[in-house]
Amino acid sequence: MIPNRYFATCPRGLEQLLADELQTVKAKSIKLTDGGVSFDGDWAVCYAANLHSRLATRILWQVARGKYLNEEDLFNAAYKLNWPQWFDVKQDFMVKVTGVKCPLKSLEFATLKIKDAVCDKFRLAVGSRPYIDTKTPAVRIHAYLTAEEYQFYLDTSGNALYQRGNRGASIEAPLRENLAAGILKLSGWQPGQPLLDPMCGSGTFLLEAAMVALNIAPGHKRSFGFEKLNTFEPNIWSQLKSQAAAKVKAVSFQKIYGSDVDLRAVRIAKRNLEEAGLLAAVQLSQQDIINVVPPADSGVLVANPPYGVRIGEGDDLALLYPKIGEALKRKFAGWNTYFLTNDFTMPKLMRLTPSKRTPLFNGPLECRLFEIKMVAGSNRKDKNEA
Repeated sequence: MIPNRYFATCPRGLEQLLADELQTVKAKSIKLTDGGVSFDGDWAVCYAANLHSRLATRILWQVARGKYLNEEDLFNAAYKLNWPQWFDVKQDFMVKVTGVKCPLKSLEFATLKIKDAVCDKFRLAVGSRPYIDTKTPAVRIHAYLTAEEYQFYLDTSGNALYQRGNRGASIEAPLRENLAAGILKLSGWQPGQPLLDPMCGSGTFLLEAAMVALNIAPGHKRSFGFEKLNTFEPNIWSQLKSQAAAKVKAVSFQKIYGSDVDLRAVRIAKRNLEEAGLLAAVQLSQQDIINVVPPADSGVLVANPPYGVRIGEGDDLALLYPKIGEALKRKFAGWNTYFLTNDFTMPKLMRLTPSKRTPLFNGPLECRLFEIKMVAGSNRKDKNEA
């Protein structure tokens, strides 16, 4: 049997980590590209990738590819496909078109042509057409256009995979869950090692870390797009879910610590952890990053400081960063620290030298993950002791 071809999208900068993760669900013919990873596999691989991937945004199933010159070619290519074999006329759908070096004047017009082709095909096959729903469709069709080639996909994920179903409430501009999971991977943090987020906001790093530590599959609480397709194999899916559930550890404290200066943020993080059933795995407190006492002699600190773009307080941050630097030097010798920010001057203002600068994208925002290793002894001397 010829395996299906898939494309897993992810935040830019996490492609290699996603490729490594897909190998663990037995994906084959893995190939990296900017913003995602293509791979082969049967339905079990597709379902497992949706259930277990902490890093992917969507898993798209490729149903066609070919050459095109204009919108009419896209209509004909879409009309040739047997859409009714993949989903029922009662399921509403949407079409999303993205292009790179695409020569067409209007992607909206291309979207309309593909949508018309799908509806016309249904009319021919079953005498009626499915409804369009651009907000919460049962089925999502993705078209990816390059200079000469089209690729058509059916989305097997449904809602984006970073929507774990854990974070009911959030403060302004929270970090996406799959980016948080990627940063935890990049930090080298392992369950059992102390982890501290001293600017925890609504608790995304804490939730992701607790799920890793307790072996909880990120998709265990939610439904997926593949369940709405005619190709759905419920027996395979229920077996995968049972296997995942059997591996979950009982909730206990996991040396994961979170704090924030904003009491409202701490309350929201607490509520989100409570709703996820993970509060006992984490210790929460309200305090300023300057006053945080390390919970252990060594560990991993991760933080996504509020950036100017997010909260509009660039001047305040310029004053805060040197104080954070001082606090780290004074108290955090032996810790590896990681800061995600779109302020590339942050380490300079903290008067610390990063050992790594990893480019990552938080949505459309270009950021850096700065790795700053607080080496025991070397950063500890205050000026008056030197």
